[in-house]
Amino acid sequence: MDNINTGIAAADRKRMSEDLSRVLADSYTLYLKTHNYHWNVEGPHFKALHDLFEEQYTDLATAVDEIAERIRALGHYAPGSYKAFTDLSAVKEETGNPDWQTMLRRLAEDQETLVNTCRGALKTAGEIDDVSTDDLLNQRMRTHEKNAWMLRAHLEG
Repeated sequence: MDNINTGIAAADRKRMSEDLSRVLADSYTLYLKTHNYHWNVEGPHFKALHDLFEEQYTDLATAVDEIAERIRALGHYAPGSYKAFTDLSAVKEETGNPDWQTMLRRLAEDQETLVNTCRGALKTAGEIDDVSTDDLLNQRMRTHEKNAWMLRAHLEG
């Protein structure tokens, strides 16, 4: 899409879209993992964790749409297959049935992984003066940092 004239060069829009594709892949993989845990959590804290996981996967469902739409606004196609997400994501899918403590630890670690993926993309946004993507990434980082804290807090005590 060479007809986009928003003040960001085509090469920079491509680079930003590639970084955002990694953010999208991590977000979608974490969405799927969190939804899986919501369905399958067991134990003495079932209700609290079931609700917490639902709150977090609902936020991620909204986030993946916002991230994909930002990629499109930059003039590129958003990845949208499990294969693409698997290839791009630093967050690994769940293949087993862990206990509730392991679920919490893994999700907290994955939230932090996503913060770091956002941080890398944020560096690119700053370098190319993409304030719209900068705003989106800052919001996502705050959310993921808070989510990681909330998950870890359930493991305390």
